[in-house]
Amino acid sequence: MASIQQVEAIMSIAVVQSRALLGVEAVAVTVEAHISNGLPAFAIVGLPETAVRESKDRVRSAILNSGFDFPSRRITVNLAPADLPKTGGRYDFAIAMGILAASRQVESSKLASTELLGELALDGSLRRVFGVIPSIQAAARARHTIIIPTANRAEMNLVGNEDSWSVSSLIDYVAHLRQGEELAGPAPNETSPGCDCNREMIPVRGQLAAKRALLIAAAGNHNLLMIGPPGSGKTLLANLLAKLLPPLNADEAMEVAAIRSVSNVRGNCRCWFCRPVRSPHHGASGAALAGGGSKAQPGEVSLAHRGLLFLDELTEFKPNALEALREPLESGEITISRANYRLRFPARFQLAAAMNPCPCGYFGDTRHECRCSQDRIDRYLGRISGPLLDRIDIVIEVAALSQAELLSQAGEVDQHGLERLRYQVSRCRELQQARSGRLNSELQGKKLEQACRLSPKLEKRLAAVMEQLALSARATHRVMRVARTIADLEGSETIRNQDLLEAVSYRRCQILRPLLR
Repeated sequence: MASIQQVEAIMSIAVVQSRALLGVEAVAVTVEAHISNGLPAFAIVGLPETAVRESKDRVRSAILNSGFDFPSRRITVNLAPADLPKTGGRYDFAIAMGILAASRQVESSKLASTELLGELALDGSLRRVFGVIPSIQAAARARHTIIIPTANRAEMNLVGNEDSWSVSSLIDYVAHLRQGEELAGPAPNETSPGCDCNREMIPVRGQLAAKRALLIAAAGNHNLLMIGPPGSGKTLLANLLAKLLPPLNADEAMEVAAIRSVSNVRGNCRCWFCRPVRSPHHGASGAALAGGGSKAQPGEVSLAHRGLLFLDELTEFKPNALEALREPLESGEITISRANYRLRFPARFQLAAAMNPCPCGYFGDTRHECRCSQDRIDRYLGRISGPLLDRIDIVIEVAALSQAELLSQAGEVDQHGLERLRYQVSRCRELQQARSGRLNSELQGKKLEQACRLSPKLEKRLAAVMEQLALSARATHRVMRVARTIADLEGSETIRNQDLLEAVSYRRCQILRPLLR
């Protein structure tokens, strides 16, 4: 008799596969459902947080309202590995199917090599979950079939995995297992790599020197800081820089889409290939910028991955928030450590920042009198640390335009001029990728030496500039990268004297001279 009971206990266990999120990585989670004799109870173990523990009530109602039997026995659901925190309602679908399989209402063998994701409504329908794109990619690498809610269909279409399917409810999936009802697979992605989100084009007048700096920054993906009085056009110039950036390629678009999916940021599916542009308010905390928080979500630096992060009113940001930018600006990623695990979020973004030269905004302006004392100006500029400025390639002063310049259309960048500049940027970036396999701003080590090789005469000149401006080794390398980009824009195979001098000029801002070391 004991052996018969053991066999029945073994047969009342079902195993279903799912996925948890650890940063932007989708980690395999095994959902084990066991039904045994005893007083009716429902327990979920495996380090579940509140939303996962509450899935007991959602799963029970979804099973009953879908017309299936909910076992009046002791139910134990284990989410393995046990030491990995489980969050959200993404396991509802897998838990429900595990219970149906353990109670023999569906064949457990049909769930082998299949991963299930989805949050259940009380009527048994499936709701959208976040982090689907990394899960689909991980399932494809594991050669598993993955079933996701219909609400996540746009993300499934972007990945295009042939073994991914969408379903709208628990009833529909059980009908597929029992009667072979067809599920919806990925549809062809109709979004072209060259699409544009068509943000409104506002003509930018004057500021020829600033536009030249924007072109160089866009061509080489260099970080940029603009300093000028209020109303000088710094925000308009930042918008122009965003429009100069070429669309994402397929691999970059997938990286950006994965971060958006993990962050639960819903974007227009027609703009998958548009580079992200983020402009957080200056009241943002360090966790909002760099990522983290109680549930360790990606921050603005990760949401701007492969795109532009614009920080307006730079000096108004909290110092600890700005200092959090130093690591991702150098490494292209951000690492968040917790007691039991570490999360890594990609953060290879281009920084564009704008600030006033002093608290009143008119230091150095010939048309307005500055009301700030030198001590007050020094404290104001001191909010930006030297190490952070050391990671900025181009610093420019944006002077206020005169009334004549505002009314004149000379040098105005219209839609036709924008297309011409974008072509220059795209051609320059293609040249860099063909030469080094990366953009000039990302050159390191041997690739930096090979791409930015200087003649003996220019080496001596750069050494003299280093001594005169007291440049650090990092700043010197950034000068060389900017000079390489200028040479690429001019179609020169080698860095010339004028290229190097122009690059050096972008680190000679008189207002920040004491900090640019």
